[in-house]
Amino acid sequence: MPMLADPSKKYKPYTPLNLPDRQWPSKVVRKSPIWLSTDLRDGNQALANPMTIAQKTLFFDTLVKCELKEIEIAYPAASETDFQFVRGLIEGKKVPDDVWIQVLTPAREDLIRRTLESVAALAIKHTKIIRELTDEYSAKYGTRFKYEYSPETFSQTEPDFALEVCEAVKAAWGKAGTGDERIIFNLPATVEIAPPNHYADQVEYFCQHISEREKIAISLHPHNDRGQGMAAAELALLAGGDRVEGCLFGNGERTGNVDLVNLALNFYTQGVSPNLDFSDIQSVIEVVTACNELPIHPRHPYAGELVFTAFSGSHQDAIKKGFEAQRIRHAEAAKKGELQYWDIPYLPIDPADIGCTYEAVIRVNAQSGKAGIAYLVQQHLGLDLPRKMQVAFYQVVQDIADREAREMRPEDITTAFRETYHFGSSKYEGRLVLKSFKISSEPSPDTTGSDEQPADERRLFDGTISVDGALRVMRGDGNGPLSALLDALRTHLDIDFIIREYAEHSIGEGSNVKAASYVELVRGGQDIKDARKATESWWGVGVDSDIAGSGLRAVLSAVNSAIGDRELPELKLNVGFNAKSAQSDVANAILNSLQLELPRRLQGSFFEVVQRAARGTGGELSYSDLIKVFRETYNYEQPDPNAKIQLKKFKMKSVGDNGHKNFSGQFIWDGQPRDLTGQGNGSLSAILTVLNSQIDGTLSVREYAEHSIGEGSDVQAVSYVELAYNVEGQKRRTAWGIATDTDITASGLRAAVSAANKLGIVQKQ
Repeated sequence: MPMLADPSKKYKPYTPLNLPDRQWPSKVVRKSPIWLSTDLRDGNQALANPMTIAQKTLFFDTLVKCELKEIEIAYPAASETDFQFVRGLIEGKKVPDDVWIQVLTPAREDLIRRTLESVAALAIKHTKIIRELTDEYSAKYGTRFKYEYSPETFSQTEPDFALEVCEAVKAAWGKAGTGDERIIFNLPATVEIAPPNHYADQVEYFCQHISEREKIAISLHPHNDRGQGMAAAELALLAGGDRVEGCLFGNGERTGNVDLVNLALNFYTQGVSPNLDFSDIQSVIEVVTACNELPIHPRHPYAGELVFTAFSGSHQDAIKKGFEAQRIRHAEAAKKGELQYWDIPYLPIDPADIGCTYEAVIRVNAQSGKAGIAYLVQQHLGLDLPRKMQVAFYQVVQDIADREAREMRPEDITTAFRETYHFGSSKYEGRLVLKSFKISSEPSPDTTGSDEQPADERRLFDGTISVDGALRVMRGDGNGPLSALLDALRTHLDIDFIIREYAEHSIGEGSNVKAASYVELVRGGQDIKDARKATESWWGVGVDSDIAGSGLRAVLSAVNSAIGDRELPELKLNVGFNAKSAQSDVANAILNSLQLELPRRLQGSFFEVVQRAARGTGGELSYSDLIKVFRETYNYEQPDPNAKIQLKKFKMKSVGDNGHKNFSGQFIWDGQPRDLTGQGNGSLSAILTVLNSQIDGTLSVREYAEHSIGEGSDVQAVSYVELAYNVEGQKRRTAWGIATDTDITASGLRAAVSAANKLGIVQKQ
């Protein structure tokens, strides 16, 4: 049947209470009420699967932990489970001394007796028999009782009739006093049939006309049939209510009872202590949902998954700016010794106060703005993006969100950022990666200094950059480190960009502080005016403990985005005649390609080899050709086709306490196996003793060096040995040998054999 066009033919409106002098609208609540949780009684009876004793016990413990001081625990006359639960709490001494437990009973003598038997220490008080029985049990067990009477349909009853009944009950009880001796009149909106202001009028009327008001605690029990239970409770407290009965997160019959968590935290956000503790609201949620077997709605106030979340771009912008302004405001207040008030748009409570994080405050979908995205980047990566970079990255995220039609989680945002700007671990590296660098300075050739004004200086960039996986040494100069790097890229890779915008800030504090740099690049080859107007630009970001390093990394971050997959020219090393490169350039290339730290004499020796090799190529040698020349010259990591001597196996033993070594080894010498032994004051001198026993002339060590390469289980030793070969009547010859091995002794011996093979040694006849 469809909805009626005229619902007045079926439904009567509520009858307003004539209360012309109502006072509650102008009142303000300055203290919290007494709270009673009825989760274990009213809430439990509304569940499809009522709680077990174990669940009720867990729930009770949680309520105590939240500092509830009055807890309605059961309807003992209704079921054996409720009866045994009450007995279990009491006999197990689970009820703290400062907690009152409440039970419900209808006004029937048999049920009252059954109820009093269950508690033997408390009761739902009703009529004269309750007084008689409470007196009896108080004398017998020393139990203290409070009495609560609840006119079941108060909100639908004539106010004067409700007053008449309550006056009679108070008289029958006869023990109403002050403080803990007050009689409790619970005024339920059992079914919410009118606006919350009507309930407030009813409560105020009751408070004004009941006698001995100081001996009465007015308790409120709003339900939520019209969705106004929270408002009804707050207005009724203004009207004189002293106590509120409800459930955690609003469980209860039909649409539920008033939500005690919501109401308590409403007080909290107004600066009024609710005297309840929800510092770890998530653990409370877990217990309540597990025991009730009902979920918490994602939009539920304070407790829902999305209540601290903003998807809207304008809201996100306001929150981001709010946090920034509050940070400044709090710093100033701290200096003055003033209170630091919470005031963030769209966040009436600090999520941290109830054990929540700021992680979900801003979440991103296709409706989100740049401020929200920038906030997440700042929170998760520590990067405070310049406004123009926020705009650029916003478009990246929006494209993903539109394409995938889903919410972008924080990890999606940070991953997109890392991939876009090649930021973070090696997983996100671009084609160009800064490996090492040195910034130096020299006087500018275009200026001259004076006594008052020093000459301008140029900055020189000298570094190693991985280009598509190949390490290359590059040099450039400019008026600063960043322009020097751009000059190097222009010179070596034909990459031409200029900087349009730069920003920086620090991350962290003290010894852990790092610099974050942001660079916007535009295409080079244009004047400043055109560069400022250019519509196409690329942003980059870099973080480093050194401010120059962070800027250089930011430049390469932007360059990586700009070059895409375009083909880059192979870097040429200009060596030999008309050379620009020096011996150190060649050494750096070997270092960065092979991780070999060549001794200085070996650097000079190999540089001569390189110059000779470059003669046939017009004075230029490509990077890959340089590495090839090195490998072939020293048979590094490749067999020596001309080797006369091969060391197959060896043993080295110490002799005595003077460090002398005994060497025994298996050799292949001119294709023939030989077992040879010898002794020396170290491993190298021992193998030279062996070699010298087989040749004319004498081999001696001229220089030796070693270091490790690799890390962890992949570490290896590298040895460099320069041998001199002296034969009577001939000019002395020298040669270098290089070898690697997991054993440092083995690498040294093999390097010595490698050097010997290059000296043209002559066997003894």
